[in-house]
Amino acid sequence: MKTYKVIGIMSGTSLDALDLAYCHIRKPLTRWEFEIVKTRSIPYDKKRQTRLKEAISLSAEQLLSLHNEYGIWLGEQARRFAEEENLEVDFLSSHGHTVHHQPEKGLTFQVGSGQHLANASGMKTICDFRTNDVALGGQGAPLVPIGDHFLFGSYDFCLNLGGICNISFAQDEERIAYDIGVANMLLNHITAKEGLAYDKGGMLARKGKLIPSLLKSLNNLSYYAQPFPKSTGYEWFSKEVAPIVDGVKEPMESLLYTCVHHIAEQIARAIDKIPTEGDKSLLITGGGGFNSFLMEVLQEKLGNDVTIQIPSDQLIEFKEALVFAFMGVLRLEQEINVLHSVTGASRDSSSGVLYLPA
Repeated sequence: MKTYKVIGIMSGTSLDALDLAYCHIRKPLTRWEFEIVKTRSIPYDKKRQTRLKEAISLSAEQLLSLHNEYGIWLGEQARRFAEEENLEVDFLSSHGHTVHHQPEKGLTFQVGSGQHLANASGMKTICDFRTNDVALGGQGAPLVPIGDHFLFGSYDFCLNLGGICNISFAQDEERIAYDIGVANMLLNHITAKEGLAYDKGGMLARKGKLIPSLLKSLNNLSYYAQPFPKSTGYEWFSKEVAPIVDGVKEPMESLLYTCVHHIAEQIARAIDKIPTEGDKSLLITGGGGFNSFLMEVLQEKLGNDVTIQIPSDQLIEFKEALVFAFMGVLRLEQEINVLHSVTGASRDSSSGVLYLPA
C-alpha cells in the first residue's frame, strides 16, 4: 500500500484554535503506521471565535453563509500551510466545526463546506464524517476511537480531554467509546469571564477551594446517569451546565478548583465501571493533558490501579487532527472508519464525502 500524505484539519468544541497536522499514513503489512511530519495551530481571533460559538442561534440563511465562508477560510489555511512548509499533499481530511448535534433527532451539522474548502485549497477534500452514522441511527460520535483501535491499541484506555471529555477502550473484542461529559469547555467558560482564554497548567485552579454545593449539583446532572453509547456537546453545556456555574458567586479560583474535581470524578467513575483486572494504562490527549493540576487530581482519584500516560506535546495537541487524517485514508480505501459499537448505529460504516476542487 502507498504512503498517504494527508493534512488532517480539526476544530474542537473548546474553540481555541484550528489544528492542522500533515501526516504520513501507511500499512506496510498488517498494522497501520503513522508519522506526524508537520503541524500548525492557528488561534481563532475573537470575532471568529464568537461567530462559531453563536452559530447555534443563527437563521438558516446566516448558517449557510457561515458554512461557505468558513469552508473558504479552512481551504486558505490549508493551502498556506502546504505552500509555506513545501508539503506534498494527496488530500485534506476535515472535521469542520460542530454547530448542531442532536442525534436523538437525527441531526448533526458541521460548518465548513467541503466544496468551498476544496476550491479554496486546490486540493481533494474529504469531510462530513458524522452524517452517515447518524442516518444509520447512531450518535455520530465519538469518531476518534477508530484511531484509538488501530493506532493506539496498546493502551487500555484512551482519554481525550478537549472541550468535551471522551473515553474509548476494548471490551469483549469490540471498541467501546462515549462522551463522559464536559472538560475544557467548562474551565474555559469560567476563565473567559475574567478575560482569560484558559487556566494555564491549572495554576489558578490550584489556588482555589472546594465548593461542595457546586460539586454536588454538577455531579447530579442527568447526563451522567445515562447509559452509553452517548454523546454531547455545546448545546447540552449551554443549557444545563453553564447555568449551574453561572449561578454561583464565588472566586474564579474556587470555581475552577471545584470543576477540576468534578471532571476528574466523572472520569474516575466511568473507568471504575469498566470490568478490568490488574494494572491499566490510560493515554491522555487533548488540551486537558497540559493542565497539570487536573492530571494530579485525576491520578489521585484513579488510585494505583490505573496509570496516566502523557505522550509528547505534539500528540497531546494534534491527535484528533491525526485521526481525522486517518479516517480520510480509510474512506479512500473504502474501509470501515466508524464503529457501530461506539456510536450505537445499526452497522459499521465507511463515512465521509469526497469533494474535488473545481
